[in-house]
Amino acid sequence: MPKVINFSNAMTIGMHSLIILAREKKPLNAIQLADRIGSTKFHVAKVLQRLVKDRLLSSMRGPTGGFSLLKDPSEITVFDIYSSIEGEIDYDECTHTNPVTPIDKCIRETIVKKMTHDFVNYMKDHTVADYM
Repeated sequence: MPKVINFSNAMTIGMHSLIILAREKKPLNAIQLADRIGSTKFHVAKVLQRLVKDRLLSSMRGPTGGFSLLKDPSEITVFDIYSSIEGEIDYDECTHTNPVTPIDKCIRETIVKKMTHDFVNYMKDHTVADYM
């Protein structure tokens, strides 16, 4: 069944990993997180490296290393995670390339743009702490 809004597998891994790390309050490695999330350690590590690059997480190598939050969970928004993993949001401006459009308004510019804007605001208003 189609969904209007859907998170990618990478976004789901990132969000769940940050929630687990916030709850644990100690570093966990990719294997430990992958076991809890039900994903592969390779996919988890790849996603978490994006979050390290964008300074949401830190990572330390070695037997006592792992990933840990760089900020308080209340300071990390869902949008921070989403934009780190998925990239910049495209509001998809209408191009009006179809000369036989039966209406004067672009549906993408009205409905989709508003829904995207509302979804971004929702993600900005919710933090990792809200899901702990």
